[in-house]
Amino acid sequence: MSEQQEVVKNHKKYRKDKPWDNDPTIDKWKIPEIQPGEMNGSLLAESSFATLFPKYREKYIQEVFGMVKKSLKDHGIRAELNLMEGSLTVKTTNKTWDPWAIMKARDIIKLLARSVPVQQCLRLLEDGTFCDIIKIRSYTRNKEKFVKRRQRLIGPNGATLKALELLTDCYIMVQGSTVSVIGNWKNLKTVRKVVVDTMQNVHPIYSIKELMIKRELSKDENMQNENWDRFLPHFKKQNQKKKKVIKKKKEYTPFPPEQQPRKEDLLMASGEYFLNEKQRQQKKLEEKKKKQQLKKQQQQNQDGEEEDQQQYDHGEQQIQKNQPQDIEEIREQIQKSGKLKKVKLF
Repeated sequence: MSEQQEVVKNHKKYRKDKPWDNDPTIDKWKIPEIQPGEMNGSLLAESSFATLFPKYREKYIQEVFGMVKKSLKDHGIRAELNLMEGSLTVKTTNKTWDPWAIMKARDIIKLLARSVPVQQCLRLLEDGTFCDIIKIRSYTRNKEKFVKRRQRLIGPNGATLKALELLTDCYIMVQGSTVSVIGNWKNLKTVRKVVVDTMQNVHPIYSIKELMIKRELSKDENMQNENWDRFLPHFKKQNQKKKKVIKKKKEYTPFPPEQQPRKEDLLMASGEYFLNEKQRQQKKLEEKKKKQQLKKQQQQNQDGEEEDQQQYDHGEQQIQKNQPQDIEEIREQIQKSGKLKKVKLF
């Protein structure tokens, strides 16, 4: 068989270079700024987003809603508050001059419902500021482990969270089963990685240490184009060995286990089955009285033993007081009695 020649497909046969393809002065990652009046005409259709908020958040949202409404109105977005349903709604209008403003407004009402302060929420209206809501409840089924790891992320008096905020230049809010983050898109990825690692039982101090080293290395101009792996710490996972519990195997018997007696059988054995309701109640009262008398007698015996012990301890103390402890005192007592003139004990 002859070798088959590979068919090379030329997809770029008719493609010509655009002016911006090889222009080094153009920053392709730069977010273009849109000013009022740049968009010709209004949007073709109305876009709207709504979100529910909890009851405890109602008072705060009612107080700050005027500020939110005024800020969104500058971008041509209409905001509505419905206290009956407990919902916030944002809609585009004919005056909307930024097509992306409705997405920013959607994120603002989401964060407001998740206990984020209004001053931090309104930062999303700035270009280059984004938000991320990280769901952390699904990483562990055990509630105790979840609470423990969430507290580990916050740290004592919020110290760990504050350190993470300073290193990433982000605002972080831990509320319930979510973590809300506001900041630059690059730093949002870093915070998400730290939060996910923490919920997967990796202590956040390791991530914070790594971020601190990276921050110091970024200040050095000579280290900009070098590999930083040799400076970063490499931690090994340490799994504690669990003690093996040896289960004793039960002896095999071909016979089934003995049948447990029914309630009626127990009553017949004690004789209560043949008594009427009045006699049963009387028997229960007698048993109750016997238990009370037995308990009272045990208490009296215990009190009597305590009194005897106290008397014995008091007698011992009196004997110890009467007995002279010093050798000089013993010598003086013997000399006063006149039985011995001189006593040499040692």
